[in-house]
Amino acid sequence: MCGSAATLVATLALAVTPASVGAQASVTANNLDLPDNLTMLTNPDPNVRRATAVVNGHVITGTDLDQRVALLVEANNTELAAEELRRVREQVLRNLIDETLQIQAAEAEDIMISQAEIDQTYARLAAQNNRRIEDMQTYLFSIGSSPISLKRQIHGELAWQRLLRQKVAFFVNVSAEEVNELMQRLEASKGTEEYRLGEIYLSATPENAAAVEANALKIVEQLRQGGSFVAYARQFSEASTAAVGGDLGWIRLPQLKNAQLEAVAQEMQPGQLVGPIEIPGGFSILYLIEKRQVLTADPRDAILSLKQIQISFDQNATQAANEARLQEFLAGVQSMRGCGSANQIADSIGASVVDNDQLRARALPEQLQQIVLGLGIGETTPPFGDLQDGVRVLMLCGRDDPEVQSGPNFDQLMQQIEDERINRAAQRYLRDLRNDAYIEYN
Repeated sequence: MCGSAATLVATLALAVTPASVGAQASVTANNLDLPDNLTMLTNPDPNVRRATAVVNGHVITGTDLDQRVALLVEANNTELAAEELRRVREQVLRNLIDETLQIQAAEAEDIMISQAEIDQTYARLAAQNNRRIEDMQTYLFSIGSSPISLKRQIHGELAWQRLLRQKVAFFVNVSAEEVNELMQRLEASKGTEEYRLGEIYLSATPENAAAVEANALKIVEQLRQGGSFVAYARQFSEASTAAVGGDLGWIRLPQLKNAQLEAVAQEMQPGQLVGPIEIPGGFSILYLIEKRQVLTADPRDAILSLKQIQISFDQNATQAANEARLQEFLAGVQSMRGCGSANQIADSIGASVVDNDQLRARALPEQLQQIVLGLGIGETTPPFGDLQDGVRVLMLCGRDDPEVQSGPNFDQLMQQIEDERINRAAQRYLRDLRNDAYIEYN
């Protein structure tokens, strides 16, 4: 047991021992008619936090749990009901226990994560959230968490990844024949769809399957109410992709190596969430981020040069006056001969023009994507808008089509197969760590 943990446990033990408290009372407080033997119902020292669990001697306190839960609650963007919050706390405690086991296993192999590495990752997370380091600290305190809590999670993720590279990845072998066979199948599947999926995997045994499934259903419910898939994957998923928010990257469905998951994913649309799906060893929750055709350029990746031509209306004008203005606008747009005349004619009818020369087609609203991609240079979309916000058209002035994707190369496919095998081995490794652990709960 480390020094700080031992001190905390000893302090807790002394604080609630009836005999020691009673002896002190008999000497100093008999004039208050207090009993010689009393039992304290609460911790008399508010600065000492009661341990929630002790994992191989490492104390996980209520503060640790509260601050980690706060990260998830904030990412959820909705207030959790009392029952849901209780379930989340139980799951986060299990995650903290796993995290502790992972750090301890890494340290047992002389794998130490330096504070500089942790701080660097913390700074990168702050930058990704458009915050300075000092602002990140203020933000974390404001939601009931702390930099210490987030850095502990970073420590756990880095330690586990490094341990897997040393103890698992080193023994995973992928032959060139396997990779070449996969490349041939990939080429044969040209034009079929490729999926970018997010996953949350929860392991289960026959004994606890019902409870794990109920937990997965609660997670799905929270996600459908606006919870962050990335945050829930980082906190709850037991797959190695948890560290990247559950993102599997671009895959073909056979790479899931599960007929049921393949069938479900094939019917999904981007943005759709499905689960829990029972699979061997547990349950999966899938989220389809995007899909595209294998080895085929996606037109939505085209870079467009557009002019937005817009008029506004006088809210105090009569309906007839605004209708006349609209007709003048439509006639002016129709008279335009490509982008070269657009600005001059727009000025003559009192319209404004906004240019965008580097807009990816997929960034447009979905209902406009196919319309714009069907335009020739100098053509405009049908007018859209209303009296309140104005009416506008988009004119296509240029289009750079994407190059055909060459697909993953030999090294990338080999890495993908290795990652899959490492993930399966990591799940077994963590189960072994749990089985061998000494864990005390309060």
